[in-house]
Amino acid sequence: MMRSHSVVRTRFWWQAGFSAAALVLALVTLISREWIELLTGWDPDRGSGTVEWVIVSVLAVVAVALGAAARREWHRTHPVVTD
Repeated sequence: MMRSHSVVRTRFWWQAGFSAAALVLALVTLISREWIELLTGWDPDRGSGTVEWVIVSVLAVVAVALGAAARREWHRTHPVVTD
């Protein structure tokens, strides 16, 4: 069975892009938890690292959720063809 060419909606690219960005920021936070202080000068937890761990957790959840949404969007336009 031939599959017709389908176009991925812009929604997929936004979801995939934001998922990748959230994952990169989560990894950056794991590697260097001081990036918030370096970038903004703001130290919300006075050096305890609590806020950074919350940020890592939230960004990881966002990355997974957006990645799953992008995957669903991809499969919507590229259905699995069985013979």
